[in-house]
Amino acid sequence: MEISPILSVHHVSKVYQNGTGVLTVLNDISFSLATGATCAIVGPSGCGKTTLLGLCAGLDRPTSGSVILQDHQLNVLSEDALATVRNTYVGFVFQSFQLIPTLTAVENVMVPVELRGDKRARALAVDLLHRVGLADRLQHYPIQLSGGEQQRVALARAFINQPRILFADEPTGNLDAETSEKVMRLLFDLNTQAGTALVLVTHNSELAQQTQRIIRLKGGRVISEEEPAKRRIGESENRGNGEFEKEPSTSSLSDSPTPRFPDSGCPGQKTNT
Repeated sequence: MEISPILSVHHVSKVYQNGTGVLTVLNDISFSLATGATCAIVGPSGCGKTTLLGLCAGLDRPTSGSVILQDHQLNVLSEDALATVRNTYVGFVFQSFQLIPTLTAVENVMVPVELRGDKRARALAVDLLHRVGLADRLQHYPIQLSGGEQQRVALARAFINQPRILFADEPTGNLDAETSEKVMRLLFDLNTQAGTALVLVTHNSELAQQTQRIIRLKGGRVISEEEPAKRRIGESENRGNGEFEKEPSTSSLSDSPTPRFPDSGCPGQKTNT
């Protein structure tokens, strides 16, 4: 039986007007993604990867063409309707984590469901932080967490709404190699357990090879598509019982003084686990 697509992109182009003329960022892009499938969008810097991700997620509108997500044609919806679709069906993971510096880890994860008035917000957030190995970091602020820990908080936040599709923009771009592998193992585990589709933008060829499909862009066009044969990160270790292997935390706050928290802004990120 054919699986219906969660995402369909039809002849999408994105053009910007600037002082010297017209800049075409994306040119006639078409593809679809089945429910629960994984896909990587790759290509050189400036080829339109992040722009395409934003259009697919309803963060921007195409100049021409259409994007259909879970049977909703995004480019014809009002801003309020787009926000509802995103909050109902979509999860996001960003390179820069995008955690709120004045909230603790558990409070950051709670934000999406609190906006919906869900009384289970805290219980759901605590459960997800346990599953990503941060049971001992619930009350820590972003400044007290390593880069890998912050990205794990961001993963928990992305999945708390039980999204149908997750968009990840360079999710390991600010992490070292060892931490990147741990974070991506968690991302693929969560994806498998929840049956969530995944669209991943990355410069990391090894990471792209873990997805079921690679879409390669150049100059705003799709120049190739391929289906890697390699198994995904951690697939052989998947225990299939709904549990996630907890990565041991190597960073500790017990040997350092309690940090001061700024009223606004967030300091530079560390990259240890």
